Amino acid sequence: MSLKICVAQLNYCVGDMPGNAQKIIAAARTAYQDGARLVLTPEMAICGYAAEDLFLRPAFIQACDDAVNRVARELAGLKGLTVVVGTPTHGDTGKAVRTKSVEVQQRHNSARVLREGRVIASYAKRELPNYQVFDERRYFTPGQGTCVFQAGEGPDAVNIGLLICEDAWFEEPARLARQAGAELLAVINASPFHVGKGGERELKMRERCLATGLPLVYAHLVGGQDEIVFEGHSFALQADGGLAGRAESFKENLFFAQAGRAQDAIELIADTVPLRSPEADLWDALVLGVRDYLGKNGFPGAILGLSGGIDSALVLAIAVDALGAGKVRTVMMPSPYTADISWIDARAMAERMKVRYDEISIIPEFEAFKASLAGEFKGRAEDTTEENIQARIRGVFLMALSNKFGSIVLTTGNKSEMATGYCTLYGDMAGGFAVIKDLLKTTVFRLARWRNENDPYGTGSSPIPERIITRPPSAELRPDQTDQDSLPPYEVLDAILKRYMENDQSVEAIVAEGFERAVVERVARLIRINEYKRRQAPVGIRVSHRSFGKDWRYPITSRFGA
Repeated sequence: MSLKICVAQLNYCVGDMPGNAQKIIAAARTAYQDGARLVLTPEMAICGYAAEDLFLRPAFIQACDDAVNRVARELAGLKGLTVVVGTPTHGDTGKAVRTKSVEVQQRHNSARVLREGRVIASYAKRELPNYQVFDERRYFTPGQGTCVFQAGEGPDAVNIGLLICEDAWFEEPARLARQAGAELLAVINASPFHVGKGGERELKMRERCLATGLPLVYAHLVGGQDEIVFEGHSFALQADGGLAGRAESFKENLFFAQAGRAQDAIELIADTVPLRSPEADLWDALVLGVRDYLGKNGFPGAILGLSGGIDSALVLAIAVDALGAGKVRTVMMPSPYTADISWIDARAMAERMKVRYDEISIIPEFEAFKASLAGEFKGRAEDTTEENIQARIRGVFLMALSNKFGSIVLTTGNKSEMATGYCTLYGDMAGGFAVIKDLLKTTVFRLARWRNENDPYGTGSSPIPERIITRPPSAELRPDQTDQDSLPPYEVLDAILKRYMENDQSVEAIVAEGFERAVVERVARLIRINEYKRRQAPVGIRVSHRSFGKDWRYPITSRFGA
């Protein structure tokens, strides 16, 4: 005999408690018909994750309570079905506590265990993360208890130890669940994606299995929420840490695992999808991030400036894979310095992607700006001022089209540019969503080549003309300009950025690895002096363990440069 478990790896939307409740109800009914008697939803499934300061609003918590109660009512008739619903809750006492002169309502990151119309158990997350994108101590009080409940009936019954995300990264919560009689650990999660994170989770959960001698089912969220993406990748592990099964990544999925007894121990059987390449995960994360940002916020489509360069080409390919060609519009805005090959390659890519393509010259506006400012600029040579004017004219054009037609502007700047300030406020930074904001330039090239060799969404193989990938990158804002006129070679720059920005290495430590001191100091200075620009940049998709966003909280005014 055995207990069939279903992980409702679904795409929940922050603040849509009625819609999320309906997703859970529908999934539970489907799973029940398929024989499942335990359904696990991810962390905060009822309200979506992360709801940020919405958690501070009593009406928000009440709406979550109402939605959980609705799930319980509508599933009451499914005899023997147990459903675990991730939800925020008021504190155990329901009373406010006084901190200095402010009265604060206690809240928990919780899970309710529902069966036949009733809440049979509750659990409050014990370990609250406060690093990277997490800020849970701002919103929640740590739980103190342990939750072990029985799922299934008769000989199929299994004692389930419930943990929430970060709890499973520490020894004590799982150990206490084992001591309380747990035979299997159920871990519900909302763990943001970065490249390699899926493998890290599996390794950490293997540690937990080996430490407790218990099998484990890991239920994970899927979907995009502002700058973060959740990739799914739910899985099941045997008591010895061996893989029992793994769900697909970046897709909604009802992932089933069969828990059977073998010599008084629980063994799991589930389907397994193979691990994928980092590039495949990265591509799907970007596609899902774009699709959900536009879809959940109601934008009818996307518009971007197509320059004939690698960054805008990559953003176009991502946008078409995410939205379809009919919802993507491109605009080529040539200046006096735009090379003929830029026109040719931009047109070629738009044709390959089957998107709308328009050309609007900025030369008349650029000349008009220079004429209007001629008196003020008299006696001064042209410099970055005139370069920035071109970028800002393009930004105005794109935002005007966005206003008129409702499509959101996708910006095309990458992480290397954002780090060093090689971008123009109110110019190429103007827009609503920064798709490749967390991709280093070297990763942009690598991912472009990967996409030309793969067609995961069937929108067209080799979408990016080869010359776009091989020609030297240029902003084309002055004659014969290349990026390396102003920046170190990208292989060097990105290697320094990884060490300094992503891994917090000091200038001295990076120099000790063989990098030229003057180059390292220059890059560190560029990062420091351009913080003011990044504060005004649009939100973008996080795909590394350290992005410019919630991961990066540096002062604008600072003289520290080591």
